Amino acid sequence: MNLEGRAGIVTGAGRGIGGEVAQLLAREGASVIVNDPGVGRGGEVTDEKPADMVVAAIMDAGGKAIANYDSVAEYDSAGRMVAQCVETYGKIDFLVNVAGMLRERMIWNMTEDDFDQVIKVHLKGHWNMCHHAIKVMRGERYGRIVNFSSDAFKGSVGQCNYAAAKAGIIGLTRSIAREAGRYGITANAVCPMAATRMTVNDAVIAGWKRRLERGLLTQSQYDSRMAMPGPEYIAPIVGYLCTEESRDVNGQLFHAERSLVHTYSFGEEARAIYKYTEDGMFTVDELIETVPASLMNGIPNLAPAEEA
Repeated sequence: MNLEGRAGIVTGAGRGIGGEVAQLLAREGASVIVNDPGVGRGGEVTDEKPADMVVAAIMDAGGKAIANYDSVAEYDSAGRMVAQCVETYGKIDFLVNVAGMLRERMIWNMTEDDFDQVIKVHLKGHWNMCHHAIKVMRGERYGRIVNFSSDAFKGSVGQCNYAAAKAGIIGLTRSIAREAGRYGITANAVCPMAATRMTVNDAVIAGWKRRLERGLLTQSQYDSRMAMPGPEYIAPIVGYLCTEESRDVNGQLFHAERSLVHTYSFGEEARAIYKYTEDGMFTVDELIETVPASLMNGIPNLAPAEEA
């Protein structure tokens, strides 16, 4: 067992990816705080307590876990969650941030609350949890943080709030890696592809069909989404990133799905143009002439205008 004696928190762990992660970490020997407030897909309040079911499954398998129902979106409740881990297990060795929600609308139909709530749960929620956990981890000079982003960071139709939050999580993760690495704390992020209530339902599938018909998805992309594997395939890379053996993996972004794990590159210069004059300043006319033939040559418009 690769996490024997370790303890930590998995947020959003009552279902889907979070539930699979919590159970795998427990099987690897960790003691786990299973966090899930039991809200709906859009953040609506329910009377469900899915964290209890995951805790029961862990304990039935001989593992150690307790449930937590706090919201990651609230600063104080995130602090209580970290305090619970320390008070119960004497420390916090890892933090896995999976909790999230979706409110999907085109930007012109999206309300301010739709935007704010998704940012609050995803980006602010990740910050809340990392902030409180790292204050403890610094003293221990050890920690493993795994944040959940999404390939939506590249831009996602009908999800500008979610895409913005997930892109922000990448920047947050890489900043944490730079700030906290010297204290033995690593921070990495995962972009999963897995079928859960967050990613696949009748409304989502209908949206994919519309995008396919409009040319916003290729047939291969549509087929891949329709055959999306389950969340159990995501848990192993998270487990690895929580181990001692991953000590030199820091500030990285991984994509994970069935039979595939890959990394991404950041900040690499792709193409460049230079102006070798004394002041080096381009004119707008020069850019009109030069950019299409160089920087943008062969690069298509993500979404060309349709004829009226």
